[in-house]
Order: sequence, then C-alpha cells, then structure tokens
Amino acid sequence: METRPGLGLSQRDAGILDSIPEPLVIVDRQRTVTAANIAAVRDIGIAYPGRALALSLRHPAALAAVDEVLLGGKARTIEVALRAPTLRTFTLIVAPLQWTGTVGAVLIFHDVTSERRAQQMRADFVANASHELRSPLAAMVGFVETLRGPAKDDEAARERFLDIMAAEGARMTRLIEDLLSLSAIEADEHVIPQGRVDVARTLAEVIDTLVPSATEKDMRIRTEILVALPEVAGDSGQLAQVFRNLIENAIAYGRAGSEILIVARPLERMPEGTRPGVAVSVQDQGEGIAREHIPRLTERFYRVDSGRSRKLGGTGLGLAIVKHILNRHRGRLAIESEQGRGSRFTVSLPAA
Repeated sequence: METRPGLGLSQRDAGILDSIPEPLVIVDRQRTVTAANIAAVRDIGIAYPGRALALSLRHPAALAAVDEVLLGGKARTIEVALRAPTLRTFTLIVAPLQWTGTVGAVLIFHDVTSERRAQQMRADFVANASHELRSPLAAMVGFVETLRGPAKDDEAARERFLDIMAAEGARMTRLIEDLLSLSAIEADEHVIPQGRVDVARTLAEVIDTLVPSATEKDMRIRTEILVALPEVAGDSGQLAQVFRNLIENAIAYGRAGSEILIVARPLERMPEGTRPGVAVSVQDQGEGIAREHIPRLTERFYRVDSGRSRKLGGTGLGLAIVKHILNRHRGRLAIESEQGRGSRFTVSLPAA
C-alpha cells in the first residue's frame, strides 16, 4: 500500500486523519511521533514522524501532559500558546490511544486564538472605558467639594471650576454617545447596507457643518472632485459619520491657518479586489504621526498623545468607529503620515 512521504501513513490512513480539520498528532510510548495530519504539519510544525515529539513541540506543559497520559493517566486538557509561526492559543486534548498497532497517545489541538483575543479586547475595553469616565468624574467630584468648602465664597474660582466641570461633563457625554454609536455599528456590522449614497453630496453636507470649526482656527477646507463619482453601496448616515470624524480630526490636529485638502475620485477597482469604487482622502498639514503608531490608530482608546487628545475633546473612539463602519461597507482605510508634514486618511468604498 502506498504511503504519504515523510508521514509514515498509508494513503487510506492519511485520508482519515487529513479529513480532520484540527491538528492531530499520534505518539508512541516513547513519545515518538508516529503520525500527523496535514493540519498538524501546517499549524503546529510537526514535520518529522519517527522523531521525538519534543523536537517539534517545545512546550513544557504540553510535553508533561503527554508523559502523564503515557504513564497510564486519564485524558488531559490544557491550554497552550505556540508560535507556529505566529503566536496562537490552542486547547490541547491528550488522550490514551491504540491505533494501527501503536499504543501511545493522541494529541488534538483546538485553535481558540480568536476567542482569547476577543476576551482580552473586552477586558481592555471595559478597563479603558472605566478609566476614561473615572478621570473626569473624579475631577468633578473634587471641584464640587472645593466649591462647597474653601472656594464657597470665591466667585472667580467658582466660575473657573464651573467652566471646567461643564467641559468635563460634555466630554463624558461625547464618550457615552460614541460608545453607544460603536455598539450599534458592531451589532449590524455583518449586515451589508443596501442603500445607494451620493458621495459628493454627502461630503458637501458634512463640510458645510464643519466650516465654522475650521474658521475658528483660520483653516480652509478645499475639495477636489474632478470627475463624476459613481454612487456607492452604503448607509448615508454612517458614511457621513466616517467623513465627519476624519475631517474633525484634520481640524483638531492640523496647524492653525493651514489647509485641509479633500480629494474624491473614482477607482477602477477596489484595493485587494476587482469591483470599481470611490476613494476619498482627507489630508491635513499637522505634526504628522510616527510610523510605529499608525497600525494601532483604529484601536479603541488608542492615542498617540493622550494629554493633547483629551485637551482637544477627543474620546479615542473616532477611528475605531470609522473602521467598523468601513467593515460593514466592505471598505478600506489607508493611513499615510510624515512627521512635520501632516497625515492623509483615505477611505475606499465599493461602487453600488
């Protein structure tokens, strides 16, 4: 009977093991690998049947569990983190086995990387949201105590503290609104919007509402749309939110007296796709962003400069909202930045 090269399996046995989607390894009593399926070769790096398991699986807890089972113990389940080649987390089941003349143990790896990442993201999200709310609340409580005590009859201090409390209250309101918005967007992220959106009209409406904010910093918003744009498939309210967040960031982080350039153009095909689309870029003339920060900008509450962001009234959720809206619309966000020269955020959306 033919065997699969290097795996010590007949074609029939190889077919049985390879039909199992999860990595599976069989070892004998000496902890020598006698068989492995394709998933184990690909995901765990088991490449040398006939050699010791420890040469491929360098994880002390996993090897200890195998030894315990081989010594007559019952099946064991443990969690292991492996770099094969990237860091992934598996639930490993080790059980005694007698198969095709081999007495030993079977190892089955169940990938739980996504679940663990989701759990960590939820924990980080709760911790960050709590911190973002706790800081202004603590400040407001402190001001109230001061106004009731030492500053009770100090009119100047009272006015100053009340202004700060009003600003902190407004920031908490924006944070809660962004949290609710993000939750609503995530709930519908798997539902592709069925509407049709005129990008040029939506951009014009958003810009009209933001011109006063730009004028306060003596900034000019310039728009370039040289050819007619196709409609895109989408939710007009959510896409307006995307453009508003990006332009508000450009106003907040651009230099006073500078220009914000917004360019919209048709795409022959989407990045990493074949469908035509529309690209909208928002370019500021701010301080720019260091390269190491760019991959993390769309994480919730991630800030390049926490103090400056809070001073400007940012919640740390704007780009996270942009990312999830674009996920729903099957769009893309590209970020380019050069320190000292500004940043450009480009949104790509598939045409309707």
